[in-house]
Amino acid sequence: MTTYGTTGTSTDEGIRSGEIQDEHVHETAELIAAEKVRGTSVYNAAGDDLGTIHDLMIDKRAGRVAYAVMSFGGFLGIGEKYHPLPWNVLTYDESKGGYNIDLTADQLRSAPSYSREEMLRFGGRADDDRVDTYYGGLGYPPLV
Repeated sequence: MTTYGTTGTSTDEGIRSGEIQDEHVHETAELIAAEKVRGTSVYNAAGDDLGTIHDLMIDKRAGRVAYAVMSFGGFLGIGEKYHPLPWNVLTYDESKGGYNIDLTADQLRSAPSYSREEMLRFGGRADDDRVDTYYGGLGYPPLV
């Protein structure tokens, strides 16, 4: 059997052997591979490049992206902060090839953020509540 999807074309034989043919990773009008989202720029309403998507946090039970973790600030990785942005605050802009967020740089600086080490422990109810409370105060719906 041959399958088609965002990871390219593969056969049952290739899947059984663990071979992944990712040279054909592509996107459709509605879907994009997670690895293509990493490194994508995030812009504010003024068109300023605020940072890039560092990673995606996927809700295991709901089967959806909960957060896009954006790296922001710092120089050569020093002082860099990671902002878990609820996926619903981002909109994709084809003309920019990146995501828009309706936040100013000051609002982003005030948003929940974490160091690289803190991100390794991110994900409890308290973290979710902190992010939901902040973005909910800006008018975004909660994740749940």
